[in-house]
Amino acid sequence: MAFSIMNKTALVTGAGRRIGKATAIRLGAEGANVILHYNSSEKEAAEIANIIREKGRKAWTIQADLADSDVAGDFFSCAVECAGSVDILINNASIFPKTTLDTLTPENFFHNITVNALSPFLLARSFSQQDREGVVINMLDTKIVDYEQEHAAYQVSKRILFTLTRMTAMEYAPKIRVNGVAPGLILPPEGEDESYLQRRASSNLLNKWGHPDDIADAILFLIRSDFVTGQVLFVDGGKFMKGMTYGL
Repeated sequence: MAFSIMNKTALVTGAGRRIGKATAIRLGAEGANVILHYNSSEKEAAEIANIIREKGRKAWTIQADLADSDVAGDFFSCAVECAGSVDILINNASIFPKTTLDTLTPENFFHNITVNALSPFLLARSFSQQDREGVVINMLDTKIVDYEQEHAAYQVSKRILFTLTRMTAMEYAPKIRVNGVAPGLILPPEGEDESYLQRRASSNLLNKWGHPDDIADAILFLIRSDFVTGQVLFVDGGKFMKGMTYGL
């Protein structure tokens, strides 16, 4: 029997913008109540919460800076206090700064790891301590099987989150399923426009780019598929097959 989203409560980190926004809206449309985490996108998160409420679902917004690992546990407790419990955790929030091996500093190295790997793990651990069935989806990146020189610290952090996805899938089974979604060319980075996507379309097998709804589709598939855990679903036009230098 598929895991039902109807009347479940989902927590989406980084829900105010981009892929997080599309995911939160889609979960609400599918019948879930949604806790929207944001760091600085308060206005955007409030607007999305209103969209979800207009669909007849409950929605809450909570601010937290996941760059501070001490915040993660308190943030999850606050989410449970608001909603009563959390059934679905979408670890979407991340940072994507440019850093090369020559330019990265200890500070930005650990900043990437804290936001992109440590805080998602701490949230998943708190989620597991509810002692109830549930689903965790970690947002990874097709770069976990490739090497991209301009975002070294980001790439390391997503590789760590990939490993933690597998570890927590084993540790928290059978009550909790943990999977990952690895997007490819979906949205241009901050400060770039559609020409960024056009220039890189040939980097994948399908010679095109995707849409945030493609990621929401993948997330919904993994939430509902109650015999799938420890997996990574690449949504990247086949890009991962062109750069498998590490393997999975």
